[in-house]
Amino acid sequence: MKNQRETIRRMVGYLNNEEKDGGFWLPNIQRPFVWKEEQTERLFDSILREYPISTLLVWKTKSSIKRREFIQNYKKKQKLSDFYVLEDSRIKMLVLDGQQRLQSLFIGLKGSYEGKELYLDILSGDLTQPDDIRYRFKFMEKDKVKFPWIKFKDIVFSNEEYDEISERLIDNSNMDLTREQEKRIRRNVSKIIRIFTSEETLIYQELDSVDNQEAYTEDDVVEIFIRANSGGTVLGKSDLLFSLLSASWSESDEKMEELLEDLNNTGYKFNRDFVLKTCLALLDKGAAYNVSKFRDETTREDISIKWDDIANAIKDVKDFLYGKTYLRSDKALTSYLGLIPVIYFRYHFKNKWANVKMLDEYILRTLLTGAFSGSPDTVIDRCIDTVRKARDFKVDELFDAIRRSGRNLQIDDETILDLSYGSKNIHLIFNLWYKDFSYHPAFVNNQPQVDHIFPQSALKTVKKVNPETGRKVLKYKSEDRDQIANCMLLKQQENGSGGKSDSLPEKWFEDKSDDYLEMHLIPKDKNLWKIENYEQFLTERKKLILDMFKELIY
Repeated sequence: MKNQRETIRRMVGYLNNEEKDGGFWLPNIQRPFVWKEEQTERLFDSILREYPISTLLVWKTKSSIKRREFIQNYKKKQKLSDFYVLEDSRIKMLVLDGQQRLQSLFIGLKGSYEGKELYLDILSGDLTQPDDIRYRFKFMEKDKVKFPWIKFKDIVFSNEEYDEISERLIDNSNMDLTREQEKRIRRNVSKIIRIFTSEETLIYQELDSVDNQEAYTEDDVVEIFIRANSGGTVLGKSDLLFSLLSASWSESDEKMEELLEDLNNTGYKFNRDFVLKTCLALLDKGAAYNVSKFRDETTREDISIKWDDIANAIKDVKDFLYGKTYLRSDKALTSYLGLIPVIYFRYHFKNKWANVKMLDEYILRTLLTGAFSGSPDTVIDRCIDTVRKARDFKVDELFDAIRRSGRNLQIDDETILDLSYGSKNIHLIFNLWYKDFSYHPAFVNNQPQVDHIFPQSALKTVKKVNPETGRKVLKYKSEDRDQIANCMLLKQQENGSGGKSDSLPEKWFEDKSDDYLEMHLIPKDKNLWKIENYEQFLTERKKLILDMFKELIY
């Protein structure tokens, strides 16, 4: 392993460029770029302040490794598959550690972030509190830029002398600059050219498998990659495990991306972590995942060979969830892990899937009680063992297995009535309650919103006398105002400008049909719609809510 040094300007020019040792690329074991604008802006501030940004790790190889380009013009919804490069046996440099930093430099110096380019306040340089930012960098739209903001890449890649650049900036400022401000511009330009174009600021360690083929095998490099990334927060555990799978299965990244896109196109947020855990469970490896399981070549091979069947099992359960339980949003699906035993049943006993009984009750009860919260691997394994032995999905036996794991499955009146505005499960209840109500996130301007029937603003005007102090205080505290009995679900258009807003129920409900009142479980006695009868309204509405969910309560 040898250390190499480069200027930032030259290094950025090597990315995606075959002219330098075959070019610098990203192996597909790397996860996507995840830095936000602010993180990239802070990186440039750190570099200009001459802070060290750590050593990069690069693998020089001729192996036909699946790789992709660095992204020049970053957009959040881009697919990694759009940047794949054809495999070849030519020399290439693959970045194992330092992707986020190099990708940020590439975007800032060569491209854009969501259509915005990187600008520097050329008059900055003083330490400011509390953000500890000295050099102000900002991704900005061109038509919103004015001096002292200057496009940073224009300085870094200029072929002019530093004094020529400085004088041009001063002349074009359209400001009466003070002598100190002019000095600041000259000093900053000189520093930028020195740090980004003259000094070999970037250091990278090179693993050379070209001149020394025996030193680093592909397995060695995967192990080095894992160790290099597992010490910090660059990668999560699922990313590290997926890197092992990717190393032996070239299509893994495409297949995973394709599956997640399919699963999440109706409003869910399934992720790679869930899919990997599910793979292990379906292959009877246990729900807990660790590196040793993915180092096993047989496990990796089984996942690749059986991927289509695994993916179809997950998608069938997702379709059941969407079509039969009415849990049609990520907000309502408060935990995904309880689905793994269901997917196991669908995968191993597909011929019985169409006739499965009480599956909706299993899903709803485990979600409402948080049966798979915390550390659920033991619960998942016991449920899977129950399905395996019974060769069927027997809900009563599964509930027994969950209870043996110390989890509570009881739903009583309080489980539902204690839900409140902003609580974890209120959208779950509303998904069941409003079965014909669209939760599809594609309707950006019509997303459902939880609304207070008696507005907060009105309830806060109601006072009572504190018997101890004699002072008037709020009669209804937040827990009184936010309880589910005072909540309903409205489409955004109903709740926005020109809609319900802060209307009292006696006004909002006066021209509503019986069907509307029944959908929202509103007591039809109009006297209860008056604010002075708020507590009686709550009492009657609680009865209607409990009656709706009586089949779940025991």
